[in-house]
Amino acid sequence: MKAISFSLSRVSCRALILLSGILVSLGLFAERSAAQPDPDPCRPVRFADSAFVVCTVDLRRYDVRLFWRGPDGDVLGSFSRLKDTPEGSRLALAMNAGMYHEDRSPVGLYVENGKELKAANTRSGPGNFHLKPNGVFYVKGNRAGVLETDTCLKRKIRPDHATQSGPMLVINGRIHPRFSEQSTSLKIRNGIGVKDQHTVVFAISDDPVTFSAFARLFRDHLGCANALFLDGSVSSLYAPALERMDSLLPMGPIVGALRRPP
Repeated sequence: MKAISFSLSRVSCRALILLSGILVSLGLFAERSAAQPDPDPCRPVRFADSAFVVCTVDLRRYDVRLFWRGPDGDVLGSFSRLKDTPEGSRLALAMNAGMYHEDRSPVGLYVENGKELKAANTRSGPGNFHLKPNGVFYVKGNRAGVLETDTCLKRKIRPDHATQSGPMLVINGRIHPRFSEQSTSLKIRNGIGVKDQHTVVFAISDDPVTFSAFARLFRDHLGCANALFLDGSVSSLYAPALERMDSLLPMGPIVGALRRPP
């Protein structure tokens, strides 16, 4: 009986050692998995025979903000200066965030950190900004939206961040009524849309495209029921994983996605 008890005890010890080793290995694997960073949000895309870069961010993992002036009060104007700000170390991507005047001030509504720094512009006029309906991209907490300007103002959302630009590209699943598939106006363009209240989609064309083709990218390929044109020709992107930091011209407002702390 003693010999049997000794044998069973020895088997039990070996089993416990083996089980402990498995548990330790699983724990280390879990720690390594948890430590792995999120995949980069930006990727090349081809649609309608044109090249684009598309960046998709979940607001529960990323903090999307607007940036205009630096801590010194001067207009940032470039991705390199934005990277030098206190938030720069967490910057996953950025692009120009709407139209601006010669002094690089926003043409329309601009809200940063809950403060309205420029009122909404509902006037009529020339140029893309005034190709009604134009719209507003906004972030409030971990939710975002793109709305026609009049609708946004009526809802009194009070966003944390917002930028107005124009024209709208996609409006409740419909392409802007002024866009024509026969248009010959080809430009590098960038814009922003929402797939749902937590998912923001940035896009920039690498090839010159029409408004119609750019709108269809958001609606038909990216699944955005609402999307807003930000600008053309001066369109710029910062995407470090793609080793890209455009520096075409000094910018006005910039929209960026910051990785949230773990």
